[in-house]
Amino acid sequence: MSHTMQWRSLWRLGLLALTLALGLALSQGALAQQADPGREAAFAVPAVDADLWRQVKAGETGPNYRDSRAESTYNLVNASGETWRQIRERWISPFGAIAVLGMIAAIALFYLLVGRKKLDEPRTGRKLLRWSLVVRSLHWTVATLFILLALTGLNLAYGKTLLRPLFGDGVWAAMMSGTKLIHNYLGPLFGILLVILLLRLLSHNIPKAHDLQWFAKGGGLVGKGHPDAGFANGGEKVWYWLLATAGLAVIVSGFVLDFPNYGQARDTMQWANLVHGIGALGLTAVALGHIYIGTLGTEGSLEGMTTGYVDETWAKEHHNLWYEEVKESAVPEEQLATGSKEATGGSSPQSST
Repeated sequence: MSHTMQWRSLWRLGLLALTLALGLALSQGALAQQADPGREAAFAVPAVDADLWRQVKAGETGPNYRDSRAESTYNLVNASGETWRQIRERWISPFGAIAVLGMIAAIALFYLLVGRKKLDEPRTGRKLLRWSLVVRSLHWTVATLFILLALTGLNLAYGKTLLRPLFGDGVWAAMMSGTKLIHNYLGPLFGILLVILLLRLLSHNIPKAHDLQWFAKGGGLVGKGHPDAGFANGGEKVWYWLLATAGLAVIVSGFVLDFPNYGQARDTMQWANLVHGIGALGLTAVALGHIYIGTLGTEGSLEGMTTGYVDETWAKEHHNLWYEEVKESAVPEEQLATGSKEATGGSSPQSST
């Protein structure tokens, strides 16, 4: 009986393998029929020749080239679309790649030549609360969404050139489908949370006179000693206001692109796409520097956003004006480790947001 069951299992496996092979052969035949996208495009859309472009520029194209929504007479084949394409392909895409790759190269060179910025003095072992749990949760959520949107955005901008030849049409098509889904659905969530985070941190990022001194000393790279800084130094304030300006432009333009059902014209969508691309690529490049400084580049910075607390030495060296305001609330590291009430209650007005 057992031999009979084994033979039946082998027979079923053979039949399954034959079915899979037949399906694969049919699918390859279907793909072969679609291997010439130019032929399919030529069948679906007639050639756009010089005479048709003359009609387009003169606004004389027939109804087959017009938007059929409601009473729209907008030409789907138009000169503004070609202008948009030229700006995007000749300027935004290449210079965006230069900005992102240039920032990566600059960070790598800086790290090799200068190395990590270590603390000048030993740690005291006394901690100051810098970031509350609410702000840390907002920060890491926004940061995660930013990274996902940056990666999917780069794939939308450069994936056809870089990844399609590498992986082939099938994998690339599936990758782009997932990319668009992630980008379109996470974009609005990122925009809402970023606005909330910016509002929570606004009071710390008002420009002050001592910020000019911070820039004059290159954040401590020029001359001796560290420049004065409050809760946020000059560089952090620049990053904040970039997010509050270019970031909001990216969010608004993203909403225009994400929700075309509100009646915006194609011209509006084209301009929104250009604004979105410029802002997103620029922010991605600057964000790489922000990530480097806040993690590998500066000793003690990352632990502030992971645990909420920073060492006294770090506070004195990087944010001395803030340290003078909150130094009385410092608690021993051992006290934090035991989770005592004194440690959890030792927050400062500056760090409670």
